[in-house]
Formats: sequence, structure tokens, C-alpha cells
Amino acid sequence: MKIDKHTVATVSYELKIEGEVIEKTNNDSPLTFLAGVGMMIPGFEDQLKGKEPGDQYDITVRPEEGYGETDPDAIVDLPKDIFVIDGKLQEDMLVEGNVIPLQDGEGNPMQGVLLEVKEDTVTIDFNHQLAGKTLHFTGEVLDVRKATAEEVSHGHVHGPGGHHH
Repeated sequence: MKIDKHTVATVSYELKIEGEVIEKTNNDSPLTFLAGVGMMIPGFEDQLKGKEPGDQYDITVRPEEGYGETDPDAIVDLPKDIFVIDGKLQEDMLVEGNVIPLQDGEGNPMQGVLLEVKEDTVTIDFNHQLAGKTLHFTGEVLDVRKATAEEVSHGHVHGPGGHHH
């Protein structure tokens, strides 16, 4: 069976950015996803379409097919006082390079990377960490099966016996 819409694909992969390995799976802990429902970045999924178990792949995903270009509007200065808890500034959090968990105005969780600590503000980048990057994947298709009706209606893969992961 080939990877197509509403199939469950299991793949191993190595992801490199500018020659550096960023992430790697293996046959013991592969990536399993429901194809054709937007679970994966478009450039990855589109280039795997039509592949079948045993196929090796070597694909490049440009930013516009991956996590998008870096959006300068997603880099913002926030008041330092939002990091005051019980009257004390959480200075251990305010370290350049830290990933900071925050919430938007509706209470939805979001993360940003702290770029700079200033006197009264902190600069945080809310772009995805892989935005603006060209991604290079190599790997192998390990398995492809037809998705169950329940998986398609739920929009994700269920584990062995039809259970949620």
C-alpha cells in the first residue's frame, strides 16, 4: 500500500538543518501519522505521497512548505512585570535562549524564545523554532496501512487495539 490520504504511515527519519542533525527516529521509535489530514508539514507529507514500505527517501522542505518564513511581527517586547509571581521577579526564567511558556489573551498556551532582557521589558520570539529554515529529511517508509474509520473521523492515529496514544 502507498502513502495517500487516509492512510497511516510509519517512517523513520533523520532531520538535518544546514548539515546538523536536529532530530532522529529509528525503527524502535518511528514516526506514525495519519496522512492527508494536515498532521504533518505540507512539504514533508506531499513528498512522501506515493511511497510504500521499504522505500528510502531524501527530501528537502523549504520554509514555505514547512514552518513558514520568520515573521518579524511575532518578535515582541513584553513588560518584565508579567514575570512577577507573588511579588518576586522570576529571574531564573529570564535567561536569553530560554523557552518561555505563556498564554495569549484567551488563555491558550504558547511558547516563545527569550531573545533579550532589557531594563523594563523582555524580547520574545513567538515564531516556530524551525520557521525560516530549510529542512532536509532522509529515512525509510516502514509501514503503510489504511486508516480506520474512527481514526479518520478523529483526525489522528490510534494505537494498537484502536486506543488513543
